[in-house]
Amino acid sequence: MQPSRSQPYFTQPLFKTKMEMKMGPASEGQQVPDKETKATMGTENAPGDKASPDPQDVQPSVFHSIKLFVLCHSVLQLAQLMISGYLKSSISTVEKRFGLSSQTSGLLASFNEVGNTALIVFVSYFGSRVHRPRFIGCGAILVSLAGLLMTLPHFISEPYRYDNTSPENTPQDFEASLCLPTASAPAPAPSNGNCSSSTEAQHLGLVGIMFVAQTLLGVGGVPIQPFGISYIDDFAHNSNSPLYLGILFAVTMMGPGLAFGLGSLMLRLYVDINRMPEGGISLTIKDPRWVGAWWLGFLIAAGTVALAAIPYFFFPKEMPKEKDELQFRRKVLAVTDSPARKGKDSPTEQRPGESTKKQEGPVQIAPNLTVIQFIKVFPKVLLQTLRHPTFLLVVLSQVCLSSMAAGMGTFLPKFLERQFFITASYANLLIGCLSFPSIIVGIVVGGALVKRLHLGPVGCSVLCLLGMLLCLFFSLPLFFIGCPSHQIAGITHQPGAQPGLELFPGCMEACSCQSDGFNPVCDPSTRVEYITPCHAGCSSRVVQDALDKSQVFYTNCSCVAGDNPVLAGSCDSTCSHLVVPFLLLVSLGSALACLTHTPSFLLILRGVKKEDKALAVGIQFMLLRILAWMPSPVIHGSAIDTTCVHWALSCGHRAVCRYYNNDLLRNRFIGLQFFYKTGSMICFALVLAVLRQQTKEARTKESRSSPGLEQQLLVSEPGKKSEDSRV
Repeated sequence: MQPSRSQPYFTQPLFKTKMEMKMGPASEGQQVPDKETKATMGTENAPGDKASPDPQDVQPSVFHSIKLFVLCHSVLQLAQLMISGYLKSSISTVEKRFGLSSQTSGLLASFNEVGNTALIVFVSYFGSRVHRPRFIGCGAILVSLAGLLMTLPHFISEPYRYDNTSPENTPQDFEASLCLPTASAPAPAPSNGNCSSSTEAQHLGLVGIMFVAQTLLGVGGVPIQPFGISYIDDFAHNSNSPLYLGILFAVTMMGPGLAFGLGSLMLRLYVDINRMPEGGISLTIKDPRWVGAWWLGFLIAAGTVALAAIPYFFFPKEMPKEKDELQFRRKVLAVTDSPARKGKDSPTEQRPGESTKKQEGPVQIAPNLTVIQFIKVFPKVLLQTLRHPTFLLVVLSQVCLSSMAAGMGTFLPKFLERQFFITASYANLLIGCLSFPSIIVGIVVGGALVKRLHLGPVGCSVLCLLGMLLCLFFSLPLFFIGCPSHQIAGITHQPGAQPGLELFPGCMEACSCQSDGFNPVCDPSTRVEYITPCHAGCSSRVVQDALDKSQVFYTNCSCVAGDNPVLAGSCDSTCSHLVVPFLLLVSLGSALACLTHTPSFLLILRGVKKEDKALAVGIQFMLLRILAWMPSPVIHGSAIDTTCVHWALSCGHRAVCRYYNNDLLRNRFIGLQFFYKTGSMICFALVLAVLRQQTKEARTKESRSSPGLEQQLLVSEPGKKSEDSRV
């Protein structure tokens, strides 16, 4: 019995009772016409046996068009992925603004999946009983409100102070960061000295608001994709439905790229652009203390989602099924389709004994279960589905790939900033222009290869294995492309380099330097960086005005060789140009890894029974969220934190990392990616071995049954030659 296409995940398979199994194929055959007729009639037969009005008498509404629904849903999913991906483009900025470690920011990014995972199974199962367009609209409104909630910490917190050593009633970059005698130094205002229970509670409250917003963002996105896909599949023409879904996915995949492009624009603006201090600020976008307007992108994305949600409240619960096939598609099918192909693709009649074999399959889920019954049955069905070796191995390989993608998508902008000493805006621009287009190309090319080469399960597994082998090959050079760490006086020391504070012992004893201050300066002659001018022993500050910008110098520095002036800001890197070839290799590896997207899905769909496909896909997405998208950002963030060499302190606790060991950062971040890619390749190799073993066993079984079949043919047709009766 063919499952109804009008039901989303988990609703297609039926939970067959013993009475239904005893009825045999005859009873099943009687049920098919009713369900197929009901699925194709759409809204022509309303409840109560009342015929729908004649289309010639009643002018149909513009919202009774499935084409308009496809357009609206493409825009909505584009905006939804833009708002959910925007946090990843500004993850390092949020860390600096609120003093978060990479582990905490990774946990914040993964909380988007918590609310989604908790409800996706139930919403998908019980979704056919509700008004799907209105549920999509309500979910989009919730996503928009969650985006607005993400901006709330900016408006209720104090303005950003990039120089914590200055008193709150004085301009920032004041003389407090200079080397002054203890007696004449202003009252210290360290971040650790003004800590109270209310201050810590306020900080925890701001971070808690963002965690709640991320959870609501995931909850609001639950009904959008499954309800939209099932709605299109229900009321589009059977031949047009794949085209509509292809357009939907193509437009949707541009969402993350637009999110990084939006982040590149917003992070060029100062965070407090709505409440700039008098006299402006002395920071530039290249200053490591710069914090961009991260919150402004959430406002723009939330407004876009809210506007895209409005049409869904006017779409009907059901609409007449699309009757006309698209004209250009009809022409293509007229050329490519043949009677032999139609006979091959059409459903075959049930052979004797086939019904008995299907009834011996795993326990399935009925569409009329209550929530309690569904919770009781689901674990048993999950375990039985995971017992399928091909399904389990393909899902494990996709878990590895998703873990790699989740870690790379969350922390690649920060990695590029720290490894190549570029701005957050430039890093987002490069990722949006190079990485995401390569991912789209990889997915499209993978699907085209499967179609062009007519790949079966073994061919799909070979393509997946080859793609991962090439991906690993192009990932090896990434371990050797990067910039060395800057030499930070008193923190890092590179062999063979000129020492910093060790050159003049006790040079800053007379200074009252704040231990938690951060106002980096650079000695251009030795390329040594100091945390603050005070740590360099500088006692005066000079500002030189130029045509387009002003340059700040610090002089009379007792810890600098030759008493040379030092420049405000971190030292420039001599290898920042390597970021482009590095990202090109990353994009190439991503495209090769995405070649496995379509063939791996086909391995799952072809590896399970027809009536179990919806259940298998639902379990697959649930496992990907639980095992990959939720833990992977936290794992990558923890690995990044282990490479930190200097932490900023907030109320006695570790806050944001100021400096990293770049060699360790590169080896551990790329090494973690390499580990996941290797795991995916091993799983695909095992899938290939299992499929070949199954093919070998099938051929052996066929060869054993050949003599009996050959004898039967000889008895039935004795006049034929022996060579014509071979099987």
